[in-house]
Amino acid sequence: MSGAPLVEVEGLTRFFDVSKPFLNRVVEGVPRQYLRAVHDVSFKINAGETFALVGESGCGKSTVARMVAGLIDPSAGRIVFDGVDRAAVQSTAEDRKLRRRFQMIFQDPFASLNPRWRVDKIIAEPIRAFGLAGDVQEIEHQVGELLKVVKLDPADGAKFPHEFSGGQRQRIAIARALSNKPEFIICDEPTSALDVSVQAQILNLMRDLQDEFGLTYLFISHNLAVVRHMATRIGVMYLGKLVEDAPSRALFDNPRHPYTRMLLDAVPDIDMTGRARTPVKGEVPNPIDPPSGCTFHPRCPYAFDRCKAEEPRLLPVGENHLASCHAVEEGRLERMEAERVE
Repeated sequence: MSGAPLVEVEGLTRFFDVSKPFLNRVVEGVPRQYLRAVHDVSFKINAGETFALVGESGCGKSTVARMVAGLIDPSAGRIVFDGVDRAAVQSTAEDRKLRRRFQMIFQDPFASLNPRWRVDKIIAEPIRAFGLAGDVQEIEHQVGELLKVVKLDPADGAKFPHEFSGGQRQRIAIARALSNKPEFIICDEPTSALDVSVQAQILNLMRDLQDEFGLTYLFISHNLAVVRHMATRIGVMYLGKLVEDAPSRALFDNPRHPYTRMLLDAVPDIDMTGRARTPVKGEVPNPIDPPSGCTFHPRCPYAFDRCKAEEPRLLPVGENHLASCHAVEEGRLERMEAERVE
């Protein structure tokens, strides 16, 4: 797509202080400890695209989502929305105008909906907060239309969240996200708490809504099948860092980073192709004390001395394809694979 991206994330970093209380540190003689949840993550999302972040649990993808949504502040880095640096916004009016343009859908629809409120009040809250309707009748009309959009009956607005199934509650959450007419929606594993058949319905609904309203998604998931169905581009995260960034088709057809290849090899081979597969081995390192150099090197079959000493950079490895791996940069990965085949 041409033109400036709708969302730009540059050098996003987040540390959490996980130190023991002050007196414990004094008595035990231990320093403060910091958990590196996200480190130097950068990506761009064009209008109308779906950019997906994938990786194992604890890799930092949900922390990225919450920083982009403004729920937590980054320790370093910039988040630019439609050319406006979020950190540079000073006035309340300007911040309010900017916030109206994005929304978030959470993983657990039951936890994200107020159990004391009826559905019509839940969906109407953003409309009231941003002053998008003039009177009560107009608000009721918009709420009814939103319920129709997500394939629910307007009469459902009189019910409470506990009266719905998990899939229906997520439809309500989607209706609430659409109520302030956003351009950009952050989806933090919106289907992981749902049955497989319901997941497909919600994903297809989200695709239809994207086409109908011209929405842009940041989609967080650990399910590669879901990501393949939804994403235009995919970013693969490992221990807080982005290790590969590529168009969806290129990532699945020709993954370059060893971690991405291992993730794909972990997916069951339903077609029974007979291709040799290398499942992910080992445990994710402690993010409080990550390994030196490339953080993936303790689990990587292609690791050499350079991998243990030097942190790799995210470099181009193809058209619109980036990867941070010394073995890929030096061509070692391709040579070693060729030797294995021989």
